[in-house]
Amino acid sequence: MKISERGMRLIKEFEGCRLVAYSCQAGKWTIGYGHTGRWVIKDLAITQQQAEEWLIVDCNQVIKLLRSEYIGPLRQCQVDALVSLGFNIGREALRKSTLMKRLKKNPHDPSIIDEFGGWVYMKGVVSEGLVRRRKTEAEMYAGR
Repeated sequence: MKISERGMRLIKEFEGCRLVAYSCQAGKWTIGYGHTGRWVIKDLAITQQQAEEWLIVDCNQVIKLLRSEYIGPLRQCQVDALVSLGFNIGREALRKSTLMKRLKKNPHDPSIIDEFGGWVYMKGVVSEGLVRRRKTEAEMYAGR
């Protein structure tokens, strides 16, 4: 199980890339393609190559979670959509989600697609950017 180029493009498109740390809408210091961590601090600067490498590491962490929580086979489009979602909302949120519970029971359950739509809030307010992202991820999960 790994993310495809299509999945990477989706994340890159929605995340954008910034080589100097910034405080994101959620108030976390962020750098590269949405990379966060306690050592990401104001004015930290990285190279494009570092941003690409950290994106791969971050995606692989989501894949590691998927492997540990869900053992069955997934289609590539499903992996890509789940990695994008987990990358954005965080592994722990994905692990505890209703979406993951449904995935474990049946990865072809059509209600999983609807679960993407629940992750559109930023500080309690619907974010149009997240609405677009979740719609794209749900369509990807469905194989469209």
